Amino acid sequence: MNLHRLREMRAAGERISMLTCYDASFARLLDACELDCMLVGDSLGMVLQGQASTVPVSLDEMVYHTRCVARANRHAWLIGDLSFGSYQESLEQALRSSVALMQAGAQMVKLEGGGWTSDVVQFLTQRGIPVCAHLGLTPQSVHALGGYRVQGRDQAAAQVLRQQAAELADAGASMLVLELVPSSLAAEITQANPELITVGIGAGNATAAQVLVLHDMLGITQGNMPRFVRNFMQGSASIEDAVRSFVREVKSGTFPDNNLHGF
Repeated sequence: MNLHRLREMRAAGERISMLTCYDASFARLLDACELDCMLVGDSLGMVLQGQASTVPVSLDEMVYHTRCVARANRHAWLIGDLSFGSYQESLEQALRSSVALMQAGAQMVKLEGGGWTSDVVQFLTQRGIPVCAHLGLTPQSVHALGGYRVQGRDQAAAQVLRQQAAELADAGASMLVLELVPSSLAAEITQANPELITVGIGAGNATAAQVLVLHDMLGITQGNMPRFVRNFMQGSASIEDAVRSFVREVKSGTFPDNNLHGF
C-alpha cells in the first residue's frame, strides 16, 4: 500500500480499512488480513499502559512501538502518532519528532487539532513528510474539551470544523481523522475536500476510511465502550476471523452504523 494507491481508492469510492496496532505480533496478523492501514496510536497509553488519557505518552514510546510494528508489517500503510508535547513548541520541534517516527518506520505522521496546526502541516509536507490531521474529539485535548463528547453539534462549532478541514487540506494534509462528529457533518467535510482521505471513528459511514482501536474491536478493553464500537470477536472463531470481518464490513459499508455516536 502507498499514498498514491490510497488516493486512487478514495477517488474510486473504495472504502479503506484501518486499525490501531502497537506490536509486531499483531502487525503480522493484521497484515495477513489485508488491512489497508495501521495506526500506531498514542491510544497505547490507555490500552497498554493503563493511563487515563493519551497525554502521558512520550515520543520515545511512540518511536519504540512504531519500530516494533514496522518490523512485521509488509503491506499496510503505516501511520505514527505524534505524542502530546512533541509538536506544539515549534515547527522545528515538529520536524524533529516527525523525523524520529519516520526513521522508526512510519510512512505518515498524525497530529491533532486545527487552526495553528495548518502551519505545522505545511512545514512538514513541504519537507516530504506525509501528514494525517485529526479533528473533532482530539484526545490529547480532552481536558480542554471537557471530556469525551461529540464535537460539532451546533452550527457554529460545525462551521469551525468545516473551515479547519479546508485549511488542513490547503496546507497539504493527505488524511484527516474525524472523531466523534455527527455523520452529516463528516459527510459534508468528506464531499467538500476530495483531496483528503477522511477517516471516521464515531463519525458515520460516509468517510473514505474507518478506524477503530484494536483492543476495543476485539473486546479486550475493560469498562464502558463507546457506542460506536462493535466487538467483532462476538461470533468469530479467532482474532484473525474478527479482523477479517472488520475489513469485510468496512469494505461493504455495513460498518459503521450512521446513528451511533458518543460514549
